[in-house]
Amino acid sequence: MAIPDKRIRVLVIDDSALMRKLLVEFLSQDRSIEVVGTAPDPLVARDKIKLLSPDVLTLDVEMPRMDGLTFLENLMRLRPMPVVMVSSLTERGADVTFQALELGAVDFVTKPKIDLEAGVRQYAADLIAKIKSASTARVRTINNGSRPAAAASAPSRRVFRTTDRIIAIGASTGGTEAIKEVLQAMPADAPAILITQHIPAMFSAPFAARMDRSSAMSVCEARDGQQIVPGHVYIAPGDWHLSLARDGARYVCRLDQSAPENRHRPSVDVLFKSVAKFAGSNALGAVLTGMGDDGARGLLAMRNAGARTLVQDEASCVVWGMPGAAHRLGAAEQVCPLPHIASQLLDWSAA
Repeated sequence: MAIPDKRIRVLVIDDSALMRKLLVEFLSQDRSIEVVGTAPDPLVARDKIKLLSPDVLTLDVEMPRMDGLTFLENLMRLRPMPVVMVSSLTERGADVTFQALELGAVDFVTKPKIDLEAGVRQYAADLIAKIKSASTARVRTINNGSRPAAAASAPSRRVFRTTDRIIAIGASTGGTEAIKEVLQAMPADAPAILITQHIPAMFSAPFAARMDRSSAMSVCEARDGQQIVPGHVYIAPGDWHLSLARDGARYVCRLDQSAPENRHRPSVDVLFKSVAKFAGSNALGAVLTGMGDDGARGLLAMRNAGARTLVQDEASCVVWGMPGAAHRLGAAEQVCPLPHIASQLLDWSAA
């Protein structure tokens, strides 16, 4: 097989010599990737970036001499470029990772706790896919301005038609920050929102807690059988599918660990298809930034069931994979810039 004309140039930054060796070994097996160098800390990395001009960095979250967040903040201010974080599966690791995504990192993978070689071998394919996606991603620069209050952009005059309205949102790469922007613009009494974001199991609870601090709505990690009520947001736990179901006159959350769909658990398609079935024309659906095509067929099912549907526009996405796939399928009646998505959903909800 011919080697691509232009390979993705990757610089690996990790304080562990074994981790650097393993990452170089596994990444180099993909013909579209060239590991142009490694660095044991951000200070060495800074010089190598100038010398080697990589396309993508892999960056360990916890680094010596200069912490990864300080390095990332400086990088995004002075030389913005795609970064995939390598995060530890700990509460602190999750918190630092979400801070890194806020600063402009494109995506992250989780570092194995034990048996490093077997762990890296297991997630190598995921890392390679994320590096390829990152190489074409739109890198966000740091916004040093203050954010508006949680419900500032949501007019208080809206009167919602019914408590039965359900908003379903799906996202992947770049989604944690996109979801945050949407939720910050929602008023406390907005219709109930169900969210599937592709995320590892250890990260979904910290993500939900982070969103709860950012939104006027009450945000939680969904529980099986939990009643769905207005003013609340329910986020799919990592490694569990989230579905909408009815229990008598009430909507409830259903969680299950059936086979991954579109290679994902949780899967956006699983959520959207259940919303199409049980909420029909009372539902609103949105696909935000993300790699792949999960959610496209589910959003089409929602639209066919009478739901209002939209996708995030390409210009405001980190990766226009999922929204683009839904758009090409005819699943979205509207394409919206990220800053307008919340207001569009609220307008539809009030109709």
